[in-house]
Amino acid sequence: SLQAIGASKVDLTFGSMTQEERAALTEKLKKNSRTETGMPSMLRLDSGVRFITVTSGKGGVGKSTVTINLATALARMGKKVGILDADIYGFSIPAMMETNQKPTMIDQTAIPVVSHGVKIMSMGFFTEGNNPVMWRGPMLNKWIQNFLANTHWGELDYLLLDLPPGTGDVAIDVAAMIPQAQEIIVTTPHNVASFVASRVGVMAKHTKHEILGIVENMAYYEEQDGSKNYLFGKGGGEMLAEQLQTEVIAQIPFAKREENNGSSVYDEDSLVGEVFTSLAEDIIYKG
Repeated sequence: SLQAIGASKVDLTFGSMTQEERAALTEKLKKNSRTETGMPSMLRLDSGVRFITVTSGKGGVGKSTVTINLATALARMGKKVGILDADIYGFSIPAMMETNQKPTMIDQTAIPVVSHGVKIMSMGFFTEGNNPVMWRGPMLNKWIQNFLANTHWGELDYLLLDLPPGTGDVAIDVAAMIPQAQEIIVTTPHNVASFVASRVGVMAKHTKHEILGIVENMAYYEEQDGSKNYLFGKGGGEMLAEQLQTEVIAQIPFAKREENNGSSVYDEDSLVGEVFTSLAEDIIYKG
């Protein structure tokens, strides 16, 4: 602390950068984030960044919940983690990560917001209130590129991309932009959810993206006596994994109301938090 080194007070002087200083900083940030060919530096195969897309066949299966809790679990283990909220129409990451901050902008370069130890970039930072985004395909592609190229992510071990459900424009564009990305497919035990999710897996195989595995969310509710109540049935995740020749890497239970006090980010010592810790360990091992 300051007292330990004999300081009793600290004087702070605030000032603004000159135009020349701002231009120099902007150029430095751009140089660090792009190669000589203009490609985002983080997309180089030797960048050291692992890209993991979190996908689902349909909405409402908990894809974003899996994204943020896997990211925070990795961050708790000392990994440098970012989340790109690529669900442009259905952005939810800022609210789920409990932040109302905005990215710092230095000319056209954005400095990500940090929450729960994770760097975040989302369309939600650039809209007023809860206004919808009404764009066609080409604009979606442009914004995904901007999030990758014009964000100063700094040093990262992992960048998780929360994709919109299905196999639409964003999923196709991300597959083309980041061919080295690995994929986690989120479903529920219900056979309809796993049936729809299989289309996402087939697309991953077409684009030659490695499927890390299936996360079965809302898999069961654990009763007081430790028994499991399978509210949505059983077997959907296993059926999907068998179809896509992969494995179920996590079964996420329903959380008890008192476990997280309404937060989307689960404490690491909660039942759900422990499952995400195990999932993070598995992801690290698969790297």
